[in-house]
Amino acid sequence: MPIYDYKCKECGYVFETAQKMTEKPLEFCPKCSGPVKRLISASGIIFKGSGFHITDYKKEAKTEKKTPKPVEKPKEPKNSSEAASPKKSE
Repeated sequence: MPIYDYKCKECGYVFETAQKMTEKPLEFCPKCSGPVKRLISASGIIFKGSGFHITDYKKEAKTEKKTPKPVEKPKEPKNSSEAASPKKSE
């Protein structure tokens, strides 16, 4: 059932009421019995059920092509003799 907003033309009282779409609009203010005007307002739409979730329509993030980093070679010892024979502990 829709909710309608009304504003009194005499006292400025703003109120809302739930009415069927087929009912006639209210004519009088509940506070001062002055004439009222139905206000136009944005309605919130709520979709329920599967298929209406924001994640269903979310675009996939664009992934940048990453270039692989060059693999660094392990550092070689300065002297070739150090590489050939490990140091002996005394």
